[in-house]
Parts: sequence; structure tokens; C-alpha cells
Amino acid sequence: MTLTLPALPYATDALMPHMSPETFEYHHGKHHQAYVDNGNKLIAGSEFEGKSEIEIITSSFGKNPGVFNNAAQVYNHTFFWNSMKPSGGGAMPGALESKIKESFGSMDEFRTAFVQGGMTQFGSGWVWLVLKDGKLEIMKTPNAENPLVHGATPIVTCDVWEHAYYIDYRNARPKFLESFVDNLVNWEFAEANLSAA
Repeated sequence: MTLTLPALPYATDALMPHMSPETFEYHHGKHHQAYVDNGNKLIAGSEFEGKSEIEIITSSFGKNPGVFNNAAQVYNHTFFWNSMKPSGGGAMPGALESKIKESFGSMDEFRTAFVQGGMTQFGSGWVWLVLKDGKLEIMKTPNAENPLVHGATPIVTCDVWEHAYYIDYRNARPKFLESFVDNLVNWEFAEANLSAA
């Protein structure tokens, strides 16, 4: 399979004022595109050519860092764009809310755990809501790593690499994470992932 840059699921100004068109210009148009381009160069003619994106990620993890880092970042970013929507946050579908309360105790405890997970991911990486062993939990991963290589199913994610938030939030990662949960997260996408798991 050839890695591709998917179109954003919304206009570049659709997440204003929480995420600016300038952020998308760099983050989607340059960073994500670079992972696609570099990944395709590394995959061409290799043992990974012809495999699905997820097969490339899981089979290259720990064996071929160049292929893994680029392919996983293509996947992670696509998942991140879909983890957000205009007028996101707020009320969530009932099945997801029930599972979150069952796993975390309350919505407030989930919010605190998710924000804390993103804040305490040292350096570059991701914070995820995942399903593992039948329970929802917070997982943080460094660099390009994702739940697929740790036996978990991703439900929703927030990118905590600096280029994800620096244009709009400067160094205020906690404020970005709070804004993600309160104003950006796409709960319908999250519930669809939970239902499919």
C-alpha cells in the first residue's frame, strides 16, 4: 500500500478559535505530508511494500525505526484529525459515557486523567483513550508509538508534539489539552471506535 495524505474532515478554519488555519498549514500540510513522503520512499522496494498501513506499523515496530516512525505518524495524525470536530466536546453518546464512568468513576475524573496524561508525556508524543482488556484507560506514547503496538485499541487521541499546539498556545500544553477535551474532541468518532472494538 502507498501511504497517502487524507483530506482534513473539516475546513482549516472550522476549529477556530481553538485551532487556527496556520496550525493546519504546518501540521497537516507540512508535517503530515513529510511523514507520507518519507514513509513511501522507505517502503518502496522493501519487505513492507504491499502491506496495509496497520501491517506496516505492527511489523516494523522495533525492527525498522525509519519505516515505523513515518508510517505510524501517518496513522496517528489521521486518527488525530478525526478525533476532533467543529463544536466538539460537550455531551457524548450514552454508551461511551457509561463506559467512561465505569472505567474512570466520573466524567471529571476522566478529564483530569486525560489532561494529566498529556501533560506528563515527557517530550514529544501522544495521549490516548484506549480500550485494553475490556476497560477504557489512558495511554501515553512517546514519539510515533501508538496503542496498536501495545495490545490496545485506540478510541481517541491528542497530539502533544509541540508543533500541534505551539502556534496557538505557545508553551501552554495544559491549556491545549483542556481545550481539546472541552471544545474539540469528537465523541461520535470515539464511540464508533468503541463500538467497533
